Amino acid sequence: MAKKKGKRIVIRNTIILVLLVIGICFSFIPIFNNLKFGLDLQGGFEVLYKVSSIDGSKMNKEKLTATYKILQKRIDSLGVSEPEIILEGEDKIRVKLAGVTDAEAAREQLSTVATLSFRDTDDNLLMSSNVLKAGGAKISEDSSGNPAVLLTVKDKDKFYEVTNKVKDMDKNMLVIWLDYDELRNSYSKDSSNCGTSGSNCLSAATVSQGFASDVIIQGNFTEDEVSNLVDLINSGSLPSKLTEISSKTVGASFGDATLQKTLIAGIIGISLIIILLTYVYRFSGFVSSVSMMIYTFLVFLTFWVIGGVLTLPGIAALVLGIGMAVDSNVITFSRIKDELYEGKGLEYAFKQGTKSSFSAILDSNLTTFIVAVIMFIFGESSVKGFATMLMITIIVTMFTMVFLTRILLGLFVKSGFFNDKTNAFIRVKKEDIPDIKKGEAVKVIPFKNTNFLKMTKKFVCLSILIILAGTGLIFGRGLNLGVDFKSGSDITIDTNKTITKKEIKNDLKELNIKSNEINITDGEVCVNTSETLKNKKVSEVSDYFEEKYDAKVNIGVISNVVKRELIKNAILSVLVALLGIILYVSFRFRFSYAVGGVVALLHDVLIMFAIFSIFHIEVNIMFIAAILSIIGYSINDTIVCFDRIRENLKHINMKKTSKEELISICNKSIQETFTRTIYTSVTTLLPVFALIFLGSREIFTFNLAMLIGLISGTYSSIFIATATFILLEKRNIGKDIKKKKVYKDDVNELNVKGVNC
Repeated sequence: MAKKKGKRIVIRNTIILVLLVIGICFSFIPIFNNLKFGLDLQGGFEVLYKVSSIDGSKMNKEKLTATYKILQKRIDSLGVSEPEIILEGEDKIRVKLAGVTDAEAAREQLSTVATLSFRDTDDNLLMSSNVLKAGGAKISEDSSGNPAVLLTVKDKDKFYEVTNKVKDMDKNMLVIWLDYDELRNSYSKDSSNCGTSGSNCLSAATVSQGFASDVIIQGNFTEDEVSNLVDLINSGSLPSKLTEISSKTVGASFGDATLQKTLIAGIIGISLIIILLTYVYRFSGFVSSVSMMIYTFLVFLTFWVIGGVLTLPGIAALVLGIGMAVDSNVITFSRIKDELYEGKGLEYAFKQGTKSSFSAILDSNLTTFIVAVIMFIFGESSVKGFATMLMITIIVTMFTMVFLTRILLGLFVKSGFFNDKTNAFIRVKKEDIPDIKKGEAVKVIPFKNTNFLKMTKKFVCLSILIILAGTGLIFGRGLNLGVDFKSGSDITIDTNKTITKKEIKNDLKELNIKSNEINITDGEVCVNTSETLKNKKVSEVSDYFEEKYDAKVNIGVISNVVKRELIKNAILSVLVALLGIILYVSFRFRFSYAVGGVVALLHDVLIMFAIFSIFHIEVNIMFIAAILSIIGYSINDTIVCFDRIRENLKHINMKKTSKEELISICNKSIQETFTRTIYTSVTTLLPVFALIFLGSREIFTFNLAMLIGLISGTYSSIFIATATFILLEKRNIGKDIKKKKVYKDDVNELNVKGVNC
């Protein structure tokens, strides 16, 4: 009867899980349709402005916020439904306008900030628009009844002081300028046009006495011109100007194609993980796959609730996060299998396996979260988007892949149906479970005869050779820096037509552009130039290639200002990430573990640079995102190995142990975690492979760097980190080591009734 009841429970719960998956699949559609997509996925225009004060004073938060509000008003007039305006640092504003088709019109509308200034006839600045009342411009009439603009003076004392000074000048005239440009404008040149339509010189009035009243701008203006002038002044009368320092233009069709490629790659990557999980862990793998579907749904739901904008890097973080999230289940399943191989019953093995795996899961996810926070703080644009998605995936991982999977599995374990069906439940054959009552010994010890640490020297030598070769080439020919790190413009042309390099060179010659590099792969042409293409030139280039080759065009422009900021932030973020990891691991483990982990991380970073140098692969901003991701992933992998070493060293008296025994314990720990390491690496690599071969070129560098980093991170966690730890820990042999409280109790795991208690 008990078996029949257990079977009914399993069938019922399995049907519920299947229905849950179907419900999730249908729920994806409305959420996905309501998500906001970045301009790289739907086309549009992005621009980064440096904001400076026209009177030479230092920019402050108040002025930057005022400029932000002005840009917001200007964007409203463009009809863009959900723009992104981001304040970056103390003097920069990034504007993203997804869905905008006319980039040049958007640029003109944004950059026309209507800054008023009061100058003398020698063009010296006397007053900025901060003497005027914000929004105080009104439509008025001059003495003859012609349309004019009335300006309301706010700082009457300042206005009186200046006009009183002007009255005593040889040329006692107060000249009012709109968007004065010292390179193009001067009163001596524009005096004849002052007050006429199209002139930046709005008015030049003779001042015979000091006054503090409101000002009337009069001239040969029509009613429409006056109305437009009032709108300009009211939406932009502040003492700041905008200088464009980078921009990106993505065609709508280019964005659609990119989204389609990335989604297909993501679906294939997730499908491969589900197949692998189910094959390796049987029914437990199926339950884990259901949790992964819930995880993916909740990540999208959370992203939608917080109003996030989904971008290419965000999708890359999601797909990567899925591979890393599965690691939480792989660690738990490995622990359950270990308990079964020691002869424990399924219920006890499940309870102990979930409990003992928690500290490794918590530590590995928290270290990755630290890196994600640092990426968010110091990153720019795409890196910040990647970090946001990574933080969400880690939080959701702890809920779904840790607690939810255990609850779901616990329901099936408690049914008793799988007590004698461990092979179907988690792929542990019944004959491999020893009968403790009969005194049988453990039958299955994975990699029992493999001495991993014996191979350390070979791997260290291989790493040194690769790093030296890469370093030599870096000093010899330098890194192949992308436009992000050397300034200039990056033009991507996607077309079905066959184009040769010679044709592109002729096209560039006609457009008067000098190219540094031209790459053609599968109908996609990538042109890199050191020239920073300006406003109308970007539109000219885009229109030219779209018309000639029926192409989808994407143009990115980076200035020297942005280049310097990116390099500074990249170096700073990596250093801070390493420091954060040292502090956390030292607190949770010991300093020797932290040093071992950081040495492995530095090894992985150097290997990535070396490989990119050897094969002359382009290094761009997404390469930095990949480095930070690998720092998070590699320490995640290392923590799991260290957690097992820490556990095995709990009952060892370092005062009485030997060097050989220490090495033996570390090697045993690697043996016990090696299967998990391989499965985790494979599940993370599957979506990365899918994105490399099927995804967009825009994140190709990121995925390639991730591939190199994942492989490097796997073996550095096993060999480099552990070898460094042993080297440091040997000094403690013969000494009493004060154990941390976490060694005794580790982490007090949340107990869920009916699952692990």
